[in-house]
Amino acid sequence: MVQQDFTVIPCQDRIEKPWGYEIHYTAKDFPHTGKILFVLAGKKLSFQYHDEKEETICLFSGKAFIWLENSRGEVEKVPMDLQKGYKISPFQKHRLEALDDCYFLESSGPETGTTVRLDDDYKRPDETEELRKQKNRGWDEKINP
Repeated sequence: MVQQDFTVIPCQDRIEKPWGYEIHYTAKDFPHTGKILFVLAGKKLSFQYHDEKEETICLFSGKAFIWLENSRGEVEKVPMDLQKGYKISPFQKHRLEALDDCYFLESSGPETGTTVRLDDDYKRPDETEELRKQKNRGWDEKINP
């Protein structure tokens, strides 16, 4: 019998964001990333794209819009259906906008590459792999309340 690398220790990495917070619930060495995003009513995430990461976003509770670039390069602001997944490909421009306090689930490839922020209400820089190593990923709540 081959010994397995089993564990019973839970995973959680909470990251404070200016729009709420996110919880990573998958191990750092896992080949995929699972997140819970809590977004306060009236807040928006960056209008952005990822140069490597592919993801699926699911609105778990609340009311929200997802802004998604279509195949013609136009951005559509789509009311999200509860508990349905929206696929986001690398280089596809997108943004989440919460109308109520919202919980989202995100499933993605590993957190690699750069998140390019085309517009950000909080004036944060692009998120690089180097910034991901920092606690607040380039967002300082004392400077940017």
